Amino acid sequence: MGIDVKFLEELCSRTLQSTDFEGLGERHVGKVRDSYVKGKERTIVVTDRVSCFDVVVGTIPLKGQVLNQAAAFWFDKVGDIAPHHLLGVPDPCVSRVRECGLLPVEFVYRGYLTGSTSTSIWTAYERGERSYCGHSLPEGMRRHEQLPTALLTPTTKASAGKHDELTSRGELIASGVISEELYDEAARITGALFEMGQRWAESRGLILVDTKYELGIGEAGELVVIDEIHTPDSSRYWYRESYERAMSEERNPEAIDKEYVRLWLGEQGFKGEGPPPALPDEVRCEAARRYIEAFEQISGRSFEPDEEDPIARIARNLGLDASSTP
Repeated sequence: MGIDVKFLEELCSRTLQSTDFEGLGERHVGKVRDSYVKGKERTIVVTDRVSCFDVVVGTIPLKGQVLNQAAAFWFDKVGDIAPHHLLGVPDPCVSRVRECGLLPVEFVYRGYLTGSTSTSIWTAYERGERSYCGHSLPEGMRRHEQLPTALLTPTTKASAGKHDELTSRGELIASGVISEELYDEAARITGALFEMGQRWAESRGLILVDTKYELGIGEAGELVVIDEIHTPDSSRYWYRESYERAMSEERNPEAIDKEYVRLWLGEQGFKGEGPPPALPDEVRCEAARRYIEAFEQISGRSFEPDEEDPIARIARNLGLDASSTP
């Protein structure tokens, strides 16, 4: 397991930054994913773009392959809790999914008092706030400490280029964004997903610290798990074995997720406003190494990178005419 850093350095010059395929359907560009909708199906191409503070800040080699395969690994585990949208994985970076209506809410579960963004629970707590997304927080807690109970802290679902906003169950229902019945069913599903993810992570020597879920509505009106689940892009993971030692030494727990990139950007003074600093190749490679380590630690599988030019490979695997590639 593991990957050669020299190999990652070589890949820095040929990451999958964007796509524009013809014949796949109507194109929608998100922060990380390019989606193509045709009829009742959606083709999702997971690029190597990385988004921090709701801003695309660059690319990380092999990130799309890692995220797509990590999401597929987890979707295979959620069937007993709720239906999901995944139909197939025809390429390392591509998922075919059923098209669903989108709930305009991100369901963020937090198990620990941590975070580095302006909207994180730790940032709010450090400012002296003891009410967060409708939840009361106890006095005297330390950074990175486990919360008394996992909290559902929803945010609005912002479009590309805009920031998600913290909200609460009461605010969402009062505004008419979502009904009480639908919110509570979504809370039940995402709570069960978080519990499942935490149990699995613990069995693999990790702590699933926090994560976000997106849900859609299927043709029959059922809630469907969509987007991604428990990937190192949408979730924070710490090593369980070193967590207590890190707390006793008052330092950050050892992590394998996107937080590494966020912290580096923060050290450069970037928190989401203005143009982001360019990510040096050494930061991009270290981030890639952590993403791959997260996939292997969680899944127990070796990550097998596909080195072929991604655009040509995707076109072939999707049966597209070569002339349709950008």
